[in-house]
Amino acid sequence: MKLIVIYLLAMLSGFAYVLGLNRLGQFPSLFEPIKVGLTCAVIGGIGGCVYCLRAVYLNACVRKQWDANWQPWYYIRPLVSVVCGGVSYLFLRAGLLVLESSTRPNSSELGFYALSFIAGLNVDKFISKIEDIAQAVWGIEKSRTSSGEQD
Repeated sequence: MKLIVIYLLAMLSGFAYVLGLNRLGQFPSLFEPIKVGLTCAVIGGIGGCVYCLRAVYLNACVRKQWDANWQPWYYIRPLVSVVCGGVSYLFLRAGLLVLESSTRPNSSELGFYALSFIAGLNVDKFISKIEDIAQAVWGIEKSRTSSGEQD
């Protein structure tokens, strides 16, 4: 369990470092065209780390139900959250998700970042929402996991 906490804190520190670089204007110019998307991915990762750290606390301390079989989940979940944070940006930019009914000329990327954090924090609900959109727009059926089917 200690190794998982160290891993999650290291990931969280790395994400904070990247955000710091961005905030200080030190983001590499190579990534400038995709800076908002990358920032969304990093913020999604922060959401995932927060969720996992909370899960460690709840399962180890509050419920006293720590199960070593879940260890891979703690390592993989922040990475999945990074992907979901990036995907949330793509769906917003494509207009498939809408944050507000009208666009303002002086609006910032804060809505993108807020949704990215939520996507990273709650991966299951985010994926379910994306599958709802895919079904409505393109007629793609939900995955077996989302529809409740089992192998």
